[in-house]
Amino acid sequence: MYERKLPIQEECGLDLIREVIFGKWKIHLLYYISQGISRPGLLQKNIPEASRRVLNIQLKQLEDDELVAKTVYDQQPPKVEYYLTELGKSIMPIVNELGQWGDTNSEHLRRVIKKRLVLPEI
Repeated sequence: MYERKLPIQEECGLDLIREVIFGKWKIHLLYYISQGISRPGLLQKNIPEASRRVLNIQLKQLEDDELVAKTVYDQQPPKVEYYLTELGKSIMPIVNELGQWGDTNSEHLRRVIKKRLVLPEI
């Protein structure tokens, strides 16, 4: 099991949010689940860059943090659907606003990211 090297800073809301929603695909998962995409296979299709394993880990973390819950249907083949909890729904205006900010500033963001990726000559 993973053992933290540094303690969680519990005094600041930003640190607490980082612990819960920062993960490469967590915001994407929250967004797609909020849009009604609730099955693991459909989430994978909407985030093809992510491995199924990583998505499952991050879905489990979101579930443990009570932002997402799942319904497991007793059938063959097994069927699972994810949905946002009330807490998960409450963060969606912030996630949507971040996405809008990214869309509005996309040209600038692309430019600075591209500049960062260019290796300096030695």
